[in-house]
Amino acid sequence: MAKKQIIIINGPNLNLLGTREPEIYGNQSFIQYFEELKSTYSNQFELVYFQSNHEGALIDKIHEMGFSADGIILNAGGLTHTSVALGDAIGAVKTPVIEVHISNVHAREEFRHHSFLSAKCKGVIVGLGLKGYELALQSFV
Repeated sequence: MAKKQIIIINGPNLNLLGTREPEIYGNQSFIQYFEELKSTYSNQFELVYFQSNHEGALIDKIHEMGFSADGIILNAGGLTHTSVALGDAIGAVKTPVIEVHISNVHAREEFRHHSFLSAKCKGVIVGLGLKGYELALQSFV
């Protein structure tokens, strides 16, 4: 049986995980965490990782992978709360998307309580730290 291809897409400022606000986001870099995921799930999934601080690059990657990958795990960071265009990109592709947020966005500033992505996604995981990515991955089993 062929492995399912899953792409994890992280948006702005998530390249700073491990150093950025560790009291909210923890001390581990995403690259370290991604290597652990790849090691743990190498028999089931072909995992691909992409990160950009630019909205257009995220949209381009969703378009590129959204008709061939088996799943997309997306943490759009702050763009979640501002980008109609990212929501439109998710709605335009066939690949199911799971929206993930490391922190509980509903326990933070009011503007973070709304997502322009959620209605287009298969599911949403918030507030479980990096473990949310693993839970999203397991949803594609």
